[in-house]
Amino acid sequence: MSQKTKMLARTALLAALTAIGAFIKIPLGVSSITLQFFFTAMAGCLLGPVWGAASQGVYVLLGLVGLPIFTLGGGFGYVFQPTFGFLLGLIPSAWVMGLITKKSRRPLRIILACVVGLAVLYAVGLPYMALILNGYMGKGWSFGRLLRDGMLLFLPGDALKIAVAAILFPRLSVVFDKNR
Repeated sequence: MSQKTKMLARTALLAALTAIGAFIKIPLGVSSITLQFFFTAMAGCLLGPVWGAASQGVYVLLGLVGLPIFTLGGGFGYVFQPTFGFLLGLIPSAWVMGLITKKSRRPLRIILACVVGLAVLYAVGLPYMALILNGYMGKGWSFGRLLRDGMLLFLPGDALKIAVAAILFPRLSVVFDKNR
């Protein structure tokens, strides 16, 4: 099997795992705690910037064309959900994590990559959430409420996902590298 074929298969696998991660959820206000970011981190770290971002792009595109693989379903109308910006943010987040890790197996580098990737995710997701909630839906959320309900409530879970990613990545990367 060629290297490109293996990377395409791995890209599809990580896109599918991200979709599965959308359904492992704990509802929390306007959003839910899910495992999407965890699988995005695995995509970026295991596949590198290009293929990692591609896996998340495939996930988002499949949801937009109507497959019900987002937390609340799918279809183009999902762009009007307050949390859609976080789905868009998965793509650059995976790219940044892949760029920073450069396939390094050092846990501190993985943690750094995931923290920066998470910052990218929030940098895309929070403004989009504000735009939809305040501009489209007319909710009038304050900046403080947006930070609390759109980010701060999720940070403990995000920290746990990053810790698990830092523990699992070195082991998974051995398997991925062995099968090159």
